[in-house]
Amino acid sequence: MTVQGQYQIVGATARAIGESVEQAVAGGLLAEGAELPSVRALAQTLGVSPATVAAAYRTLRARGVVVSAERRGVRVASRPPVAVRAAGPLPAGVRDLATGNPDPALLPPLPALEPGARAAPGAPGAPARPAAPRRTRLYGEQVNLPALVDLAGDGFARDGIAADGIAVTSGALDGIERVLTSALRPGDRVALEDPGYTGVLDLVRALGLEPVGVKVDLLGPLPDTLSAALDEGVRAAVLTPRAHNPTGAAIDTARADELTEVLAAAPDVLLVEDDHAGAVAGAPYRTLSAGRARWAVVRSVSKSLGPDLRLAVVAADDGTLARVEGRQRLGPGWVSHLLQDLVARLWADPSVATALTAAAETYARRRQALTAALAARAVGTATGDSGLNVWVPVPEEGLVVRGLYQAGWAVQAGEAYRLRAGPAVRITTADLEPPDAEGLADDLAALLRVPAATNRA
Repeated sequence: MTVQGQYQIVGATARAIGESVEQAVAGGLLAEGAELPSVRALAQTLGVSPATVAAAYRTLRARGVVVSAERRGVRVASRPPVAVRAAGPLPAGVRDLATGNPDPALLPPLPALEPGARAAPGAPGAPARPAAPRRTRLYGEQVNLPALVDLAGDGFARDGIAADGIAVTSGALDGIERVLTSALRPGDRVALEDPGYTGVLDLVRALGLEPVGVKVDLLGPLPDTLSAALDEGVRAAVLTPRAHNPTGAAIDTARADELTEVLAAAPDVLLVEDDHAGAVAGAPYRTLSAGRARWAVVRSVSKSLGPDLRLAVVAADDGTLARVEGRQRLGPGWVSHLLQDLVARLWADPSVATALTAAAETYARRRQALTAALAARAVGTATGDSGLNVWVPVPEEGLVVRGLYQAGWAVQAGEAYRLRAGPAVRITTADLEPPDAEGLADDLAALLRVPAATNRA
């Protein structure tokens, strides 16, 4: 059956039908959000039973390739977990405020891979002797670098996190996936922030888990909606205490106390905290994990030290940690000691700590410049109290995304971040200086036809 006049779904079995859809998604023939035929319509076209099509759709939903919603039918998911052809680079004159990257100028320079001294001088007139080569690690050796574990433990302790054991994973999402799969099975429900990070939402769907939304305000998850999610029988909750992506929310002490009280009523629920921004979040860390039987805190270095350092450290209860490390050893075994060594040396360098503090202050100044500029023009209720992004509620996402693109700004539509939250756009402010923020605010106000403010002081 042809979908949107461009692709014909084929197959006589549930497996073949599912593969047909998945190949079309991977090849870019079925775009994110494309509506698929109803079970009955596709069954009639292909000459198969409705049960066969329903089984194909069920498998695709379990893998996160499609989603279904009441009165919206079955659609291709946002960011489906298949290798989709990448979009081309932005054209000249369009500013990238969509990808969520940190400012490269604020990332500390990486030390040389070889630790220690410079090349040793040889005899007068002879070329310098190279530094001693790094020893290659072998199978059966300690998988986690003690220096890195010690530094990570110190950081967790400063934030009130009981890090008796620490695992090292290949980034935050790798850590979250390993924690969730250590305890959950397809069909289990997971409480997620709404709006929330697309990576976590897509991961949960790809694992065959069912997301249950928890509303978010400036101070993070709302206690009453978290309580409602717990009442729905969720087995885990993934929350972001600071630098919430996309809204920039950060939990304060009072909210942390409220959420802790709510979670205390569900002691068997696995709590996962995602500290993806770490040292550049721009807000203190307030954990909800104290005293819980099942918990994990995943702390990434991607935003602070650079996305190419695919590393995160995970503190967790003994049982969860043992499962994470045991499963890891059946796959990659360990995270490269080259990466572990780089991160440890950066964390141990006082000048890097100073630079990260300055970076957090710069990110805060840039966020605040945009939210202030939008407020001066009466553009919605933009939020961005921590992290690298500003979330701007809008009446219609597509109109705003297209209009800003034509004005020279690439921003992210909010649909991929939402379960039931209202429409909005996410704007990454990591390298957006205040003068540029004024221009962006002017263009957004013009799109929304907001009257010019008479006083922007």
